[in-house]
Amino acid sequence: MDLDFLTHTPFWIALGQIIIIDILLGGDNAVVIALACRKLPPEQRRKGIIYGTAGAIVLRIILIAFAMVLLALPFLKVVGAILLIWIGIKLIAPDDEGHDNIEGSDRLFAAIKTIIVADLVMSVDNVIAIAGAAQSSGEHQMLLIVLGLLISVPIIVWGSQLVITLMERFPMIIVAGGMLLGWIAGGMFVTDPVFVNTEKWLWMPKLGTTDAQGLADISRTLYWSAHIGGALLVLALGKFIASRRPAPAAH
Repeated sequence: MDLDFLTHTPFWIALGQIIIIDILLGGDNAVVIALACRKLPPEQRRKGIIYGTAGAIVLRIILIAFAMVLLALPFLKVVGAILLIWIGIKLIAPDDEGHDNIEGSDRLFAAIKTIIVADLVMSVDNVIAIAGAAQSSGEHQMLLIVLGLLISVPIIVWGSQLVITLMERFPMIIVAGGMLLGWIAGGMFVTDPVFVNTEKWLWMPKLGTTDAQGLADISRTLYWSAHIGGALLVLALGKFIASRRPAPAAH
């Protein structure tokens, strides 16, 4: 097996991005796991967490594998980029959403089912963000995704309280995470097949071409400008929306 890719910087950058995305967007998943298992007897709680998380990881990998294929279709990267911008803005200017609809269960199977179903519903943002980050690395995309999940999920599940505390103490972590999603979105947008395939969709402006592997080949200036522009767009819109929100009433 050729392991030369382990010495390539893009591989490690993409892996770092996937781990950060998983942790930032996985906080809710940790809350769901805790709520779903809270009524289980102590000896079954650990099993509920492990089996529920394992099922959620397998489903997540399957979803991302489909997303990787779907992102090769026209306009899906454009839609994915817009969705990522929106998710990044929500990170910086969050809505007050609770988890009141997550029911705890005193039966192991029911708790596991709750974790898997809830994770599936909440995984759209993770899936698109991770697929976008993996695509930027070129090769070994599924390996990156699996490694990222295996590293970050234990941090989310067992270190969720620490992660939440750090985010509350250092809000800049959340802002940087939102900007990271904007960064990925910018790159996704300009590498959509409609902008780089010179044989199809001729009515669309062409920002580059495709290489022998079918990957987008655009100028470095446009590539980095799109990334930076996406990050700054999320920051600006997130801060603007947050500033327009009424301050919470003092008790």
